[in-house]
Amino acid sequence: MKNFNVTVPVEVREYSELEPQDALLIDEARRATDGAYAPYSDFFVGAALRMDDGTVVRGANQENAAFSSGTCAERSAMFGAAANHPDRIFTDIAIAARKGDTFQRLPISPCGACRQALLEYENKQKKPIRVLLYGEEGVYILPSVASLLPLCFTEF
Repeated sequence: MKNFNVTVPVEVREYSELEPQDALLIDEARRATDGAYAPYSDFFVGAALRMDDGTVVRGANQENAAFSSGTCAERSAMFGAAANHPDRIFTDIAIAARKGDTFQRLPISPCGACRQALLEYENKQKKPIRVLLYGEEGVYILPSVASLLPLCFTEF
């Protein structure tokens, strides 16, 4: 039997250390939480997806009494971007979350379904989508969605 370790590359920065374009994308994700509909969890998630032409599309989680009928912020942003800008490449996604009026102390990462859906676009465009996860105590930066899914299948 052979064993190996899987590592995930994560850069950790303070918000104040971010490049201006990354800080702006985080700000858009934070603002996107205002569009969340979260009457059951009181957990408001926002995502901001930047495309290769600089356009930013925001998404927010949308809950429903029939829980499976709701959607996450990440899929809300990416499906809207793909439907309205089908020829654009996704370059970066930022995600922020708050409980009530308080943003999370530590960054949150996308759920498994969102990771897989984002990976589908990364595979489709054959270019990585950089991931920025916001928390009040720091921002986690990953070089690609594939970083969130070690041992995933990729075509590029």
